[in-house]
Amino acid sequence: MAELKNTVDPYDGRSVCLFCGSSDGNDPQYVAASREFGTMVAEAGWRLVYGGGGVGLMGGAARAAHAAGGRVVGIMPGFLRSRERLFDEVETVVVTSMHERKMMMYDESDVFVVFPGGIGTLEEVVELLSWKRLDLHAKPVIFLNIDGFWDGFFKLVKDTVDAGMTPASFLEAYQVVNSVAEAVELMKSAESTPHVRHDPR
Repeated sequence: MAELKNTVDPYDGRSVCLFCGSSDGNDPQYVAASREFGTMVAEAGWRLVYGGGGVGLMGGAARAAHAAGGRVVGIMPGFLRSRERLFDEVETVVVTSMHERKMMMYDESDVFVVFPGGIGTLEEVVELLSWKRLDLHAKPVIFLNIDGFWDGFFKLVKDTVDAGMTPASFLEAYQVVNSVAEAVELMKSAESTPHVRHDPR
């Protein structure tokens, strides 16, 4: 079992943050995609940054990346450690709050990939996109839209544009793909993007 700590080990490579559900969901495609993604991230030589859970899509991706020899770091608020099944065989950082968790996941990552998930995933990506709307970061945000899972969210964003509440340019703040292979290719295309930490949030 890996040692638990409150800081992330130094790392000079590229990292991708995965936002996704801590449940499997009703469609077996979701878990299969998470495992495929974890394996492909490891094979690409990238580190996987994720929420620290050991089940659901989170656990599927982390376990697959670890099994493929990849570097994985999970970031988990202390209060959730007694409520979730964990995966402490990889580097695990324990923080004090959900806010600190999101900040650390953000700071440690170069690219964000969003898989199907529930209200927690939605909350994470809305804040991430809000930061981008405020020009606090320019890191790529990639949605894996399995069978149109995120279509309702994209429509809501478009509705805010149509209502004059959000500028049309915001529709370029994220990219949408339909397969894990496409997500990984877009992820890898960001390798020339400078790694930016500690933006003025």
